[in-house]
Amino acid sequence: MASPRLPLLLRLIPLVLLCLSPACAAGRVPVSVYYETLCPFCSAFVVNDLSRIFHDGVSSIADLRLVPFGNGRVSADGSISCQHGEGECQLNAIEACVIRLWPNAEQHFPFVQCVEHLALTRKWDAWQSCFQETGLASQPVIDCYNSGYGRQLELQNAAETNSLQPPHQFVPWVVVNGKPLGEDYMNFEAYICSVYDGKLPEACKGKHLAIAQHTEASGGEKRNPPREVGIALAIGIALWFGL
Repeated sequence: MASPRLPLLLRLIPLVLLCLSPACAAGRVPVSVYYETLCPFCSAFVVNDLSRIFHDGVSSIADLRLVPFGNGRVSADGSISCQHGEGECQLNAIEACVIRLWPNAEQHFPFVQCVEHLALTRKWDAWQSCFQETGLASQPVIDCYNSGYGRQLELQNAAETNSLQPPHQFVPWVVVNGKPLGEDYMNFEAYICSVYDGKLPEACKGKHLAIAQHTEASGGEKRNPPREVGIALAIGIALWFGL
C-alpha cells in the first residue's frame, strides 16, 4: 500500500529544486532610504542616483524601501511638523500612501521620482500630474490622504525613523543590509553589490567602495541645526522655493 505521504513529497520536489536555484539561495539586499520630499539633497538623490538602479539592473538584487519623513517632528499632541513646511508634510503623506497602495518598488518609485523631479524644478505643487505621467490611479491616494490614513502612515514612518540606531544625522539617510552608509550614501550601489551573494548584474562589475570624504557639503541636510545655521537654512529654502 502506497504511503499517504508520497503525493505530498512529489508536490514538494519542484519547490526543493526551485530553492536550489541561485535566485532562491541569494536573497535581495535590503536597502532603506529615509528622506523627506522637499529636501533638495533628497530630491537630487532620488532623481539622479537612486533611479539608476532601475535601469542598470541593480534593482533586481535590492529590496528597496522608501521611508518619507526625514527630519520631521511629532509633538506630544501627535501633530506633525516638517522641516520644509506644510507642503512637505502633505507630500510625505501622499508618497507614503502611494508606497502602501503599490508596495512593489517597480510600481511606486516612478511616482516618487516624478514628485521629486518637480521638487527640484520648484514645481512640486503640480504633484497631481504625476498620476497621469505614471499611470497610477489618483482616487485611492486622495482617499488615503483625506481619510487621515496618510497621517497614520507618517506616524509609523516617524517612529521607525526616530528609532534608528545609530540615529540618522541628516537626510537622505541610506541603510544597506542593516549598515548605515552615513556620508558615503552616494556610493550605495557598491555596497549593495559587495554584500550580494548571488550572480551579480553587469552594473556591479568594476564597482569599488570609495573612501567617503567627510565634509559638510557631502552630508545631506542636517538634523537639528544650530540657531544661526537654521536661520540661514530658512532663508535659503525661501529663495529655493521662490517664497
